[in-house]
Amino acid sequence: MKTKNTEIEKDILNGRKRGYLNAFSLAELVFVLGIIAILYMLVMPSQAGVVAQAKSLEAKSNLNQVYALEKNYFFMYSKYSTSLSDINFEQNRLVTENGQSNYRIQIIEASNSGFVAQAESVTDFDADGVFNVWTINQDKELIETVKD
Repeated sequence: MKTKNTEIEKDILNGRKRGYLNAFSLAELVFVLGIIAILYMLVMPSQAGVVAQAKSLEAKSNLNQVYALEKNYFFMYSKYSTSLSDINFEQNRLVTENGQSNYRIQIIEASNSGFVAQAESVTDFDADGVFNVWTINQDKELIETVKD
């Protein structure tokens, strides 16, 4: 009998109750989840800018392709084209049409001496009501005219 009492006394002295496991309490788990939620809220807004930057690479790439095709067209016909089909540029299907492209490409103006092509986003990347727009001209000046 003496051994049994000593084991119970040891358990009481060590702060353990018989029949219970050492584990985290509900309050401790809620506290940790709260800290994780706060950290998540701090990180996510900064990610929106990174997403917009990554998606703008699509616009830059497409406009550089239009630039190269317009230059080829100019060397052949001594003028720039107003039509994407004339320079053999094929617009990918937009996300609004169940495609993957986020930018609509169009030629704004073209003449014998120059052209301006534009890439306008069809989605609002950061949900602020402003759509991203990029332009390129015959001198390969690639400019973000409207920032999202």
